[in-house]
Amino acid sequence: MDINSVGVIGAGQMGNGIAHVFALAGYDVMVNDVSEDALNACKSLIEKNIARQVARGKITAAQQDAALDRLHMEMDIAVIGKADLIIEAATEREDIKHQIFANLAPHLGEDTILTSNTSSISITRLAAATDRPEKFMGFHFMNPVPVMQLVELIRGIATDDETYQTLKAVVSKLGKTSASAEDFPAFIVNRILMPMINEAVYTLYEGVGTVESIDTSLKLGANHPMGPLELADFIGLDTCLAIMNVLYNGLADTKYRPCPLLVKYVEAGWLGRKSQRGFYDYRVDPPVPTR
Repeated sequence: MDINSVGVIGAGQMGNGIAHVFALAGYDVMVNDVSEDALNACKSLIEKNIARQVARGKITAAQQDAALDRLHMEMDIAVIGKADLIIEAATEREDIKHQIFANLAPHLGEDTILTSNTSSISITRLAAATDRPEKFMGFHFMNPVPVMQLVELIRGIATDDETYQTLKAVVSKLGKTSASAEDFPAFIVNRILMPMINEAVYTLYEGVGTVESIDTSLKLGANHPMGPLELADFIGLDTCLAIMNVLYNGLADTKYRPCPLLVKYVEAGWLGRKSQRGFYDYRVDPPVPTR
């Protein structure tokens, strides 16, 4: 199937990055959100990030202009339904995702492919609530989308091969690399990454090391570009907790039990960079550990 138009639902951190790379790759892109302010912020951020790419010589001014011409902000979800490919990139809550797909249902084209950028939720379960489980897939981009090379492709139990091959070709056109994952909780990347982050929080919780010593140890001792607690702040502690809960509930194994300290930080509203406080306090420069 030829994909020419793409609808992105959710104008947040992931949605704006996904819209950015699709517009640069030559697709007509419509971004939808329930908040007009979020759409305006999304457009401004994409313009800023693409301008930065021009300044660094990554793309030309002509490519910038063409990409921005292909980018549209759209409040009406009915318009999004006519796209060839729809990528849901809303918050990591299953009830919200189900509601989005239900709202889309009356407006979808016959051949429209539905996808979710979920980082952990069952693709089979999401697909089963739609009218086209055979044309539904997990389409998991890494953050930040313009920089990260990988896209996880997750087939639900009913996903047909044409849908899979179509999305695999889309990933190639974006200049990225796809990895196929089975539909089990958190797929590949987060199945490995999140327990490591959770274990780092346990290491802090039990007093084995400080925030600074834990991050320094993994950066210098394991050659990680970012320490696990710094990375958790970047991802969002609420997202980390949501994924750990999916793993814990989906696999029924105590090794995935979220650390109580992670729960406490989320309950406090200390969600990382986006709330200015997490394992580090970002209200000062440079950020300082909060524990």
